[in-house]
Amino acid sequence: MSLQTEVMTAMKTAMKAKDQNALASLRAIKSAILTAQTESGASEELAEEEEIKILQKLVKQRKDSAAIYTEQDRTEMAEEELAQAAVIEQFLPEQMSPEEIEKIVLSIIETTGASGMQDMGKVMGLASQELAGKADGKTISTIVRQKLA
Repeated sequence: MSLQTEVMTAMKTAMKAKDQNALASLRAIKSAILTAQTESGASEELAEEEEIKILQKLVKQRKDSAAIYTEQDRTEMAEEELAQAAVIEQFLPEQMSPEEIEKIVLSIIETTGASGMQDMGKVMGLASQELAGKADGKTISTIVRQKLA
């Protein structure tokens, strides 16, 4: 089942349950997908990789907003953003653990022969490709930085 179909089904369920938080999250997903389709000029559905990037971007936006709200002592708004992020994350593939990411990063460093921070771009490029959708860029970057330092 395509992501759009899944989102529409979940929207119907959220409407019946009168879950405004989930409904807002699902509408954001639908809107982002439609916008991306319009920008690409494609009448058919987006590739799975593009859909995952869109979902990751939406989750990151919600988490960043929650962090700002928390700094400003607006816990109610922060909780709402985190709840929306949780709804969006349901449509993402299961995220890898830091230990699994570390193993992959170490194998990439070994195969590329990276020896220091000057090789970070090369390692990050390969790691981002291999771990697309399975881990967020911030986690990957932190692990690569630790291993190359």
